[in-house]
Amino acid sequence: MRLRAAVESMPDHAKQAMLDGIAGNKIIVGAYTDPRSGGICPMLAAHRNGGRIDLASFARSWDRYTDAAQPRPATQRELRTLVALLESSLAEAIPVDGAEPSRRTVPARLAPPERPGLAYRIRRLTRPHLKRVAARAR
Repeated sequence: MRLRAAVESMPDHAKQAMLDGIAGNKIIVGAYTDPRSGGICPMLAAHRNGGRIDLASFARSWDRYTDAAQPRPATQRELRTLVALLESSLAEAIPVDGAEPSRRTVPARLAPPERPGLAYRIRRLTRPHLKRVAARAR
């Protein structure tokens, strides 16, 4: 799972708790805690600020994004990216026109176009493939 998807899957209260935790703690990558530096991972920072969730996919995504082989302090760039993802995700959750965020509707001009049924797509993809196979056999 990519970092953006992991952040989007978190509940809003955990995102806010993580932002608060990032602001008040030394953040590390590659481990849950680092006794040498006194740093903690973003998930522990969120947990200590009230965002008690169990989301292992975030930890894996964070370490993959930072390319962490061993515990080290997070760079300013890594922290800015995480904060930007958290803030943008929270901003998207703000209701538009007083509607609930989950009940917002997409305008018709932005809605995805109707897709053909599965049988049509299979038939459509199969015919050119059969022509190529027949041409190779000649």
